[in-house]
Amino acid sequence: MRGYRGAVADESNQLGDFLRARRELVTPEMVGIPVLGTRRVPGLRREEVAMLAGISADYYLRLEQGRDRHPSAQVLEALARVLQLDERSTAYLLALPATKPRRGRRASVRREVVPPGILSLLSLLDLPAFVEGRYLDVLAANPLATALSPRLVAGGNRLRDVFLDPAEQAMFPQQERAAAALVAGFRESVGTDIDDSRFIELVGELSLASPLFRDLWARHDVGVLSGSVAVQLDHPQVGLLELNREKLLVSGADRVMLVIYHPDAGSDAAEKLRMLASLASRATLDRSVAQ
Repeated sequence: MRGYRGAVADESNQLGDFLRARRELVTPEMVGIPVLGTRRVPGLRREEVAMLAGISADYYLRLEQGRDRHPSAQVLEALARVLQLDERSTAYLLALPATKPRRGRRASVRREVVPPGILSLLSLLDLPAFVEGRYLDVLAANPLATALSPRLVAGGNRLRDVFLDPAEQAMFPQQERAAAALVAGFRESVGTDIDDSRFIELVGELSLASPLFRDLWARHDVGVLSGSVAVQLDHPQVGLLELNREKLLVSGADRVMLVIYHPDAGSDAAEKLRMLASLASRATLDRSVAQ
């Protein structure tokens, strides 16, 4: 792991790495370039990106190699169009030149605190809910969230769960799709602030332990940090659950999220959640009697 930590910590050419990764995902057909013969590189060639963006091939090469770190917004916006970036990825690209190379000691881990009001809200909600930090650590969870997944407990980490725990992976019928969305959301959450030890250790550990994480991280996808998405979970006790997942920014806490799962009214999932809550209550009662 030590070798990979060093590589992560030395991401001094984030702009070049991003451009190269996204260039390899755009095929000539996607931008209207005819393919003649065999191509040796995935995606577009550097000179093709430069031509489509209206800049010189030499200047684009300097950007990828990190020899020019101050492109104009107009150049970056042109590159974003060529690379077919969405709004979030374009915003991420525009922020990269402002990232200063890190020198000296790594930043210490930031302490994340759940506001008391959010803890009270968790205890009152009759829906699965938990609080998630900027590194996707579980900071707090209510009993129904833990009933939904035993990994949803304070001290857990959603990235480790989804990429390293077979029981958690089995809960996602579309595991690779869920994993890709999780990694893209993680990159959005962390942004360009990658100099602290928590980030370095987490990305290093997952990159060594999970080829899927390593491949997804190398794509440089930037996903949704907050908002609503539909999810499917295959629960070992109640079966398939089709739920809505809300991620809400907690006021006054840096990129801390309140995550809530809820079913559509009157749906099969709503009945299954009630059944799950009943099973969880019964298990809690049995444990208290046993003690």
